[in-house]
Amino acid sequence: MADAAPRLTALAEELLGGPLPVRLRTWDGSEAGPPDAPVLVVRDRRALRRMIWKPGELGLVRAWVAGEIDIEGDLYEALDRLSGLLWERGDTGGGLLAAARDARLRAAAASLLRLAGPLPPPKPPAEEIRRRRGGRHTRRRDRRAISHHYDVGNDFYALVLGPSMVYSCAYWPAGGSAGSLEEAQSDKLDLVARKLNLKEGDRLLDVGCGWGSMALHAARAYGARVVGITLSREQAAHARKRIAEEGLTDRIEIRVQDYRDVADGPYDAISSIGMAEHVGAVKYREYADVLYGLLKPGGRLLNHQISRRPEPDEDAYEIDPFIDAYVFPDGELAPVGRTLTTLEDAGFEVRDVEALREHYVLTLRHWVANLEREWDRAVRLVSPGRARIWRLYMAASAVSFERNRIGVNQVLAVRTPESGTSGLGLRTRVWTEGAD
Repeated sequence: MADAAPRLTALAEELLGGPLPVRLRTWDGSEAGPPDAPVLVVRDRRALRRMIWKPGELGLVRAWVAGEIDIEGDLYEALDRLSGLLWERGDTGGGLLAAARDARLRAAAASLLRLAGPLPPPKPPAEEIRRRRGGRHTRRRDRRAISHHYDVGNDFYALVLGPSMVYSCAYWPAGGSAGSLEEAQSDKLDLVARKLNLKEGDRLLDVGCGWGSMALHAARAYGARVVGITLSREQAAHARKRIAEEGLTDRIEIRVQDYRDVADGPYDAISSIGMAEHVGAVKYREYADVLYGLLKPGGRLLNHQISRRPEPDEDAYEIDPFIDAYVFPDGELAPVGRTLTTLEDAGFEVRDVEALREHYVLTLRHWVANLEREWDRAVRLVSPGRARIWRLYMAASAVSFERNRIGVNQVLAVRTPESGTSGLGLRTRVWTEGAD
Protein backbone atom coordinates (compact mmCIF):
# COMPACT_ATOMS: atom_id res chain seq x y z
CA MET A 1 0.00 0.00 0.00
CA ALA A 2 1.42 3.38 -1.00
CA ASP A 3 -1.73 5.47 -1.31
CA ALA A 4 -3.08 5.56 2.24
CA ALA A 5 -2.95 9.38 2.52
CA PRO A 6 -5.09 10.18 -0.56
CA ARG A 7 -7.51 7.39 0.32
CA LEU A 8 -7.81 8.56 3.91
CA THR A 9 -8.17 12.20 2.84
CA ALA A 10 -10.97 11.33 0.43
CA LEU A 11 -12.79 9.28 3.06
CA ALA A 12 -12.40 11.98 5.72
CA GLU A 13 -13.72 14.66 3.37
CA GLU A 14 -16.72 12.51 2.47
CA LEU A 15 -17.49 11.93 6.13
CA LEU A 16 -16.97 15.56 7.04
CA GLY A 17 -18.73 17.03 4.04
CA GLY A 18 -15.86 19.37 3.25
CA PRO A 19 -12.11 19.62 2.66
CA LEU A 20 -9.61 18.45 5.24
CA PRO A 21 -7.93 21.66 6.50
CA VAL A 22 -4.47 20.12 7.00
CA ARG A 23 -2.12 18.11 4.85
CA LEU A 24 -1.93 14.40 5.62
CA ARG A 25 1.09 12.07 5.62
CA THR A 26 0.53 8.42 6.48
CA TRP A 27 2.56 5.42 7.59
CA ASP A 28 3.32 4.39 4.00
CA GLY A 29 4.98 7.72 3.14
CA SER A 30 2.15 9.01 0.94
CA GLU A 31 0.80 12.57 1.27
CA ALA A 32 -2.35 14.43 0.31
CA GLY A 33 -4.05 17.72 1.04
CA PRO A 34 -3.23 21.45 0.87
CA PRO A 35 0.50 21.83 0.08
CA ASP A 36 1.16 24.86 2.33
CA ALA A 37 -0.80 23.67 5.36
CA PRO A 38 0.59 22.09 8.56
CA VAL A 39 1.02 18.34 8.19
CA LEU A 40 -0.91 15.82 10.26
CA VAL A 41 1.38 12.78 10.38
CA VAL A 42 -0.33 9.42 10.94
CA ARG A 43 2.59 7.18 11.86
CA ASP A 44 0.59 4.03 12.57
CA ARG A 45 -2.83 2.91 11.40
CA ARG A 46 -3.54 1.92 14.98
CA ALA A 47 -4.50 5.60 15.26
CA LEU A 48 -7.40 5.02 12.87
CA ARG A 49 -8.68 2.18 15.01
CA ARG A 50 -8.67 4.48 18.03
CA MET A 51 -10.70 7.08 16.12
CA ILE A 52 -13.17 4.54 14.75
CA TRP A 53 -13.96 3.15 18.18
CA LYS A 54 -13.88 6.55 19.90
CA PRO A 55 -14.94 9.18 17.33
CA GLY A 56 -14.09 12.79 17.97
CA GLU A 57 -11.60 14.34 20.31
CA LEU A 58 -10.76 11.46 22.65
CA GLY A 59 -9.77 9.03 19.89
CA LEU A 60 -7.45 11.60 18.33
CA VAL A 61 -5.94 12.47 21.70
CA ARG A 62 -5.23 8.82 22.54
CA ALA A 63 -3.39 8.51 19.24
CA TRP A 64 -1.47 11.73 20.00
CA VAL A 65 -0.44 10.60 23.48
CA ALA A 66 0.67 7.22 22.11
CA GLY A 67 2.82 8.94 19.48
CA GLU A 68 0.81 7.47 16.61
CA ILE A 69 0.01 10.92 15.20
CA ASP A 70 1.97 14.15 15.24
CA ILE A 71 2.01 17.64 13.75
CA GLU A 72 4.72 19.03 11.51
CA GLY A 73 4.71 22.78 11.06
CA ASP A 74 3.01 25.43 13.19
CA LEU A 75 1.21 23.57 16.01
CA TYR A 76 -1.04 26.55 16.81
CA GLU A 77 -2.10 26.93 13.18
CA ALA A 78 -2.81 23.20 12.91
CA LEU A 79 -4.96 23.22 16.06
CA ASP A 80 -6.77 26.34 14.88
CA ARG A 81 -7.56 24.66 11.55
CA LEU A 82 -8.66 21.42 13.24
CA SER A 83 -10.78 23.16 15.87
CA GLY A 84 -13.77 23.27 13.55
CA LEU A 85 -13.70 19.46 13.34
CA LEU A 86 -13.34 18.95 17.08
CA TRP A 87 -14.47 21.68 19.44
CA GLU A 88 -17.19 23.32 17.35
CA ARG A 89 -18.67 19.97 16.27
CA GLY A 90 -18.27 18.21 19.60
CA ASP A 91 -17.98 14.50 20.33
CA THR A 92 -21.70 13.71 20.20
CA GLY A 93 -22.68 15.55 17.03
CA GLY A 94 -19.46 15.57 15.00
CA GLY A 95 -15.88 14.47 15.17
CA LEU A 96 -14.00 12.67 12.47
CA LEU A 97 -16.30 9.65 12.23
CA ALA A 98 -19.50 10.61 14.02
CA ALA A 99 -21.06 11.40 10.65
CA ALA A 100 -20.90 7.69 9.88
CA ARG A 101 -24.20 7.35 11.74
CA ASP A 102 -25.76 8.72 8.57
CA ALA A 103 -26.78 5.76 6.40
CA ARG A 104 -25.53 7.55 3.26
CA LEU A 105 -22.01 7.53 4.64
CA ARG A 106 -21.80 3.97 5.93
CA ALA A 107 -19.97 2.81 2.82
CA ALA A 108 -17.25 5.40 3.46
CA ALA A 109 -17.04 4.30 7.08
CA ALA A 110 -16.68 0.67 5.95
CA SER A 111 -13.81 1.68 3.66
CA LEU A 112 -12.16 3.44 6.56
CA LEU A 113 -12.47 0.28 8.63
CA ARG A 114 -10.68 -1.66 5.91
CA LEU A 115 -7.92 0.97 5.80
CA ALA A 116 -7.51 0.84 9.58
CA GLY A 117 -7.15 -2.94 9.70
CA PRO A 118 -9.20 -5.65 11.41
CA LEU A 119 -7.70 -5.53 14.89
CA PRO A 120 -9.61 -4.09 17.88
CA PRO A 121 -8.62 -0.65 19.25
CA PRO A 122 -5.44 -0.54 21.36
CA LYS A 123 -5.74 0.02 25.08
CA PRO A 124 -5.74 3.68 26.19
CA PRO A 125 -2.26 5.09 26.96
CA ALA A 126 -1.01 4.57 30.51
CA GLU A 127 -1.26 8.31 31.22
CA GLU A 128 -5.08 8.23 30.96
CA ILE A 129 -6.75 8.30 34.36
CA ARG A 130 -8.58 5.09 35.13
CA ARG A 131 -12.09 4.56 36.40
CA ARG A 132 -12.90 6.86 39.32
CA ARG A 133 -14.80 5.73 42.37
CA GLY A 134 -17.31 7.62 44.46
CA GLY A 135 -19.36 10.70 43.69
CA ARG A 136 -17.75 13.58 41.91
CA HIS A 137 -15.97 16.10 44.19
CA THR A 138 -15.93 14.07 47.36
CA ARG A 139 -12.82 14.81 49.45
CA ARG A 140 -11.22 11.49 48.51
CA ARG A 141 -11.90 11.81 44.80
CA ASP A 142 -10.70 15.43 44.75
CA ARG A 143 -7.42 14.37 46.40
CA ARG A 144 -6.88 11.75 43.69
CA ALA A 145 -7.70 14.22 40.92
CA ILE A 146 -5.30 16.82 42.28
CA SER A 147 -2.57 14.22 42.71
CA HIS A 148 -3.02 13.07 39.08
CA HIS A 149 -2.40 16.58 37.81
CA TYR A 150 0.10 18.09 40.23
CA ASP A 151 2.13 15.23 41.68
CA VAL A 152 4.07 14.54 38.48
CA GLY A 153 7.29 16.07 39.77
CA ASN A 154 8.24 19.57 40.85
CA ASP A 155 11.22 19.54 38.46
CA PHE A 156 8.86 19.09 35.51
CA TYR A 157 6.71 22.01 36.61
CA ALA A 158 9.82 24.16 37.15
CA LEU A 159 10.86 23.39 33.57
CA VAL A 160 7.46 24.47 32.20
CA LEU A 161 6.61 27.38 34.50
CA GLY A 162 10.05 28.88 34.93
CA PRO A 163 11.53 30.40 38.11
CA SER A 164 8.26 32.03 39.21
CA MET A 165 6.60 28.61 39.79
CA VAL A 166 3.23 30.25 39.19
CA TYR A 167 0.69 28.05 37.41
CA SER A 168 -1.93 30.58 36.40
CA CYS A 169 -2.36 33.44 33.96
CA ALA A 170 0.43 36.05 34.12
CA TYR A 171 -0.24 39.78 33.76
CA TRP A 172 1.43 42.25 31.44
CA PRO A 173 0.37 45.65 32.89
CA ALA A 174 1.51 47.65 29.87
CA GLY A 175 -0.97 45.72 27.75
CA GLY A 176 1.65 44.16 25.48
CA SER A 177 4.12 41.31 25.48
CA ALA A 178 7.11 43.34 26.69
CA GLY A 179 8.87 41.85 29.67
CA SER A 180 9.68 38.32 30.73
CA LEU A 181 7.26 35.68 31.96
CA GLU A 182 8.78 35.97 35.44
CA GLU A 183 8.15 39.72 35.52
CA ALA A 184 4.58 39.21 34.30
CA GLN A 185 3.93 36.60 36.99
CA SER A 186 5.33 38.90 39.66
CA ASP A 187 3.08 41.68 38.35
CA LYS A 188 0.09 39.30 38.57
CA LEU A 189 0.83 38.41 42.19
CA ASP A 190 1.17 42.09 43.05
CA LEU A 191 -2.08 42.87 41.23
CA VAL A 192 -3.85 40.31 43.43
CA ALA A 193 -2.28 41.74 46.59
CA ARG A 194 -3.26 45.30 45.68
CA LYS A 195 -6.81 44.31 44.82
CA LEU A 196 -7.07 42.62 48.22
CA ASN A 197 -5.72 45.81 49.81
CA LEU A 198 -3.24 43.76 51.85
CA LYS A 199 -1.57 45.51 54.78
CA GLU A 200 1.03 44.66 57.39
CA GLY A 201 -0.31 41.97 59.73
CA ASP A 202 -3.34 41.00 57.62
CA ARG A 203 -4.28 37.32 57.72
CA LEU A 204 -4.41 35.91 54.18
CA LEU A 205 -5.75 32.49 53.27
CA ASP A 206 -4.34 31.32 49.91
CA VAL A 207 -6.67 28.58 48.67
CA GLY A 208 -4.89 26.28 46.26
CA CYS A 209 -1.51 27.78 47.12
CA GLY A 210 0.49 25.77 44.59
CA TRP A 211 4.22 26.04 45.12
CA GLY A 212 3.86 28.99 47.50
CA SER A 213 4.50 31.96 45.19
CA MET A 214 1.49 34.06 46.26
CA ALA A 215 2.11 33.32 49.94
CA LEU A 216 5.76 34.36 49.60
CA HIS A 217 4.87 37.58 47.78
CA ALA A 218 2.18 38.57 50.27
CA ALA A 219 4.46 37.97 53.27
CA ARG A 220 7.60 39.45 51.72
CA ALA A 221 6.15 42.55 50.05
CA TYR A 222 3.15 43.32 52.26
CA GLY A 223 3.94 41.83 55.66
CA ALA A 224 0.87 39.57 55.60
CA ARG A 225 0.54 36.44 57.74
CA VAL A 226 -0.38 33.68 55.33
CA VAL A 227 -1.93 30.23 55.49
CA GLY A 228 -1.61 28.38 52.18
CA ILE A 229 -3.56 25.19 51.54
CA THR A 230 -3.19 22.57 48.80
CA LEU A 231 -4.12 18.93 48.28
CA SER A 232 -0.79 18.20 46.58
CA ARG A 233 1.91 16.90 48.90
CA GLU A 234 4.62 17.62 46.33
CA GLN A 235 3.50 21.23 46.05
CA ALA A 236 3.42 21.61 49.83
CA ALA A 237 6.93 20.19 50.24
CA HIS A 238 8.33 22.53 47.60
CA ALA A 239 6.54 25.56 49.06
CA ARG A 240 7.82 24.84 52.59
CA LYS A 241 11.36 24.54 51.27
CA ARG A 242 11.13 27.92 49.52
CA ILE A 243 9.65 29.55 52.61
CA ALA A 244 12.41 28.19 54.84
CA GLU A 245 15.09 29.38 52.42
CA GLU A 246 13.65 32.91 52.58
CA GLY A 247 13.38 32.85 56.38
CA LEU A 248 9.61 33.38 56.38
CA THR A 249 8.45 30.36 58.37
CA ASP A 250 7.22 32.69 61.10
CA ARG A 251 4.83 34.37 58.64
CA ILE A 252 3.71 31.52 56.35
CA GLU A 253 2.14 28.15 57.11
CA ILE A 254 1.55 25.62 54.34
CA ARG A 255 -1.02 22.87 54.92
CA VAL A 256 -2.11 19.83 52.95
CA GLN A 257 -5.78 20.51 53.56
CA ASP A 258 -9.14 20.63 51.78
CA TYR A 259 -10.71 24.10 51.71
CA ARG A 260 -13.81 22.56 53.31
CA ASP A 261 -11.78 21.63 56.39
CA VAL A 262 -10.32 25.06 57.19
CA ALA A 263 -11.73 26.11 60.57
CA ASP A 264 -9.41 28.82 61.90
CA GLY A 265 -11.04 31.97 60.50
CA PRO A 266 -11.68 34.79 60.39
CA TYR A 267 -9.27 36.00 57.73
CA ASP A 268 -8.83 39.51 56.42
CA ALA A 269 -8.46 38.31 52.83
CA ILE A 270 -8.62 35.17 50.70
CA SER A 271 -6.87 34.59 47.39
CA SER A 272 -8.11 31.75 45.19
CA ILE A 273 -5.99 31.72 42.04
CA GLY A 274 -6.69 29.01 39.50
CA MET A 275 -8.28 26.75 42.10
CA ALA A 276 -12.03 27.14 41.60
CA GLU A 277 -11.87 25.20 38.31
CA HIS A 278 -11.38 22.09 40.46
CA VAL A 279 -14.42 22.74 42.66
CA GLY A 280 -17.14 21.57 40.26
CA ALA A 281 -20.64 22.84 39.59
CA VAL A 282 -22.24 20.65 42.26
CA LYS A 283 -19.95 22.10 44.95
CA TYR A 284 -19.55 25.69 43.83
CA ARG A 285 -22.18 27.14 46.17
CA GLU A 286 -20.55 25.27 49.06
CA TYR A 287 -17.18 26.71 48.01
CA ALA A 288 -18.62 30.24 48.05
CA ASP A 289 -20.32 29.68 51.41
CA VAL A 290 -17.14 28.29 53.00
CA LEU A 291 -14.99 31.21 51.84
CA TYR A 292 -17.63 33.72 52.93
CA GLY A 293 -17.74 32.13 56.37
CA LEU A 294 -13.94 32.27 56.71
CA LEU A 295 -13.78 36.03 56.15
CA LYS A 296 -14.33 38.66 58.79
CA PRO A 297 -16.90 41.39 58.02
CA GLY A 298 -15.21 43.62 55.48
CA GLY A 299 -12.92 40.77 54.37
CA ARG A 300 -11.99 40.52 50.70
CA LEU A 301 -11.93 37.61 48.25
CA LEU A 302 -9.97 37.61 44.99
CA ASN A 303 -11.22 34.74 42.81
CA HIS A 304 -9.06 34.19 39.69
CA GLN A 305 -10.80 31.62 37.51
CA ILE A 306 -11.00 30.31 33.95
CA SER A 307 -14.48 30.60 32.44
CA ARG A 308 -16.24 29.22 29.38
CA ARG A 309 -18.84 30.68 27.06
CA PRO A 310 -22.46 29.89 28.01
CA GLU A 311 -24.08 26.97 26.20
CA PRO A 312 -27.50 27.35 24.50
CA ASP A 313 -28.60 24.39 26.63
CA GLU A 314 -26.62 24.45 29.87
CA ASP A 315 -28.08 21.10 30.93
CA ALA A 316 -26.34 19.52 27.93
CA TYR A 317 -22.89 20.86 28.88
CA GLU A 318 -20.25 18.12 29.02
CA ILE A 319 -16.73 18.22 30.43
CA ASP A 320 -14.06 18.19 27.73
CA PRO A 321 -13.08 14.50 27.31
CA PHE A 322 -9.36 15.19 26.77
CA ILE A 323 -9.09 17.45 29.82
CA ASP A 324 -11.08 15.03 31.96
CA ALA A 325 -9.12 11.93 30.95
CA TYR A 326 -5.60 13.32 30.84
CA VAL A 327 -5.24 16.76 32.45
CA PHE A 328 -7.74 17.91 35.09
CA PRO A 329 -9.92 14.96 36.13
CA ASP A 330 -13.36 16.24 37.21
CA GLY A 331 -12.37 19.82 36.40
CA GLU A 332 -15.25 22.02 35.25
CA LEU A 333 -15.54 25.50 33.79
CA ALA A 334 -18.51 27.78 34.34
CA PRO A 335 -19.62 30.98 32.61
CA VAL A 336 -18.46 34.04 34.52
CA GLY A 337 -22.07 35.12 35.03
CA ARG A 338 -22.83 31.94 36.94
CA THR A 339 -19.77 32.47 39.13
CA LEU A 340 -20.86 36.02 39.98
CA THR A 341 -24.40 34.90 40.77
CA THR A 342 -23.17 32.13 43.07
CA LEU A 343 -20.86 34.48 44.95
CA GLU A 344 -23.70 36.96 45.38
CA ASP A 345 -26.08 34.21 46.52
CA ALA A 346 -23.53 33.33 49.21
CA GLY A 347 -23.64 36.91 50.50
CA PHE A 348 -20.66 38.52 48.74
CA GLU A 349 -20.76 41.96 47.21
CA VAL A 350 -18.97 41.81 43.85
CA ARG A 351 -16.83 44.93 43.51
CA ASP A 352 -14.84 44.35 40.35
CA VAL A 353 -14.47 41.93 37.45
CA GLU A 354 -11.41 42.10 35.19
CA ALA A 355 -11.01 39.91 32.10
CA LEU A 356 -7.45 38.73 31.36
CA ARG A 357 -8.14 36.45 28.40
CA GLU A 358 -5.40 37.78 26.12
CA HIS A 359 -2.88 37.60 28.96
CA TYR A 360 -3.41 33.85 29.17
CA VAL A 361 -2.61 33.46 25.47
CA LEU A 362 0.82 35.02 26.12
CA THR A 363 1.31 32.94 29.27
CA LEU A 364 0.56 29.64 27.55
CA ARG A 365 2.81 30.41 24.60
CA HIS A 366 5.66 31.06 27.06
CA TRP A 367 4.98 27.73 28.80
CA VAL A 368 4.89 25.83 25.49
CA ALA A 369 8.16 27.46 24.45
CA ASN A 370 9.74 26.42 27.77
CA LEU A 371 8.60 22.83 27.25
CA GLU A 372 9.74 22.64 23.64
CA ARG A 373 13.13 24.15 24.48
CA GLU A 374 13.74 21.47 27.15
CA TRP A 375 11.86 18.65 25.43
CA ASP A 376 14.38 15.85 25.98
CA ARG A 377 14.72 16.66 29.66
CA ALA A 378 10.93 16.89 30.06
CA VAL A 379 10.54 13.40 28.57
CA ARG A 380 13.15 12.06 31.01
CA LEU A 381 11.38 13.70 33.96
CA VAL A 382 7.92 12.32 33.20
CA SER A 383 7.25 10.17 30.13
CA PRO A 384 6.97 10.77 26.37
CA GLY A 385 3.18 10.47 26.64
CA ARG A 386 2.83 12.94 29.49
CA ALA A 387 5.13 15.47 27.82
CA ARG A 388 2.97 15.17 24.68
CA ILE A 389 -0.17 15.69 26.77
CA TRP A 390 1.19 18.92 28.18
CA ARG A 391 2.31 20.27 24.82
CA LEU A 392 -1.10 19.59 23.29
CA TYR A 393 -3.05 20.79 26.33
CA MET A 394 -1.23 24.12 26.61
CA ALA A 395 -1.15 24.84 22.87
CA ALA A 396 -4.83 23.93 22.44
CA SER A 397 -5.71 26.09 25.45
CA ALA A 398 -3.88 29.03 23.89
CA VAL A 399 -5.97 28.60 20.73
CA SER A 400 -9.15 28.39 22.83
CA PHE A 401 -8.33 31.66 24.57
CA GLU A 402 -7.48 33.30 21.24
CA ARG A 403 -10.81 32.19 19.75
CA ASN A 404 -12.75 33.37 22.83
CA ARG A 405 -13.98 29.87 23.57
CA ILE A 406 -12.72 30.31 27.12
CA GLY A 407 -11.66 33.29 29.22
CA VAL A 408 -10.15 34.06 32.58
CA ASN A 409 -11.42 36.62 35.08
CA GLN A 410 -10.38 38.13 38.37
CA VAL A 411 -13.39 38.77 40.60
CA LEU A 412 -12.97 40.98 43.66
CA ALA A 413 -15.73 40.38 46.19
CA VAL A 414 -16.26 41.60 49.74
CA ARG A 415 -18.08 40.28 52.78
CA THR A 416 -19.63 43.69 53.23
CA PRO A 417 -20.88 44.26 56.81
CA GLU A 418 -24.42 45.36 57.61
CA SER A 419 -23.23 48.96 57.87
CA GLY A 420 -22.62 48.83 54.11
CA THR A 421 -19.00 49.96 54.42
CA SER A 422 -16.91 47.78 52.12
CA GLY A 423 -13.59 49.18 53.30
CA LEU A 424 -12.54 49.84 49.72
CA GLY A 425 -13.79 53.43 49.61
CA LEU A 426 -14.23 55.11 46.26
CA ARG A 427 -11.03 53.77 44.72
CA THR A 428 -11.74 52.47 41.26
CA ARG A 429 -9.08 50.48 39.43
CA VAL A 430 -6.20 52.20 41.17
CA TRP A 431 -4.43 48.86 40.76
CA THR A 432 -4.25 49.21 36.97
CA GLU A 433 -2.44 52.53 36.62
CA GLY A 434 -0.54 52.66 33.36
CA ALA A 435 -2.55 49.89 31.69
CA ASP A 436 -4.08 50.30 28.24
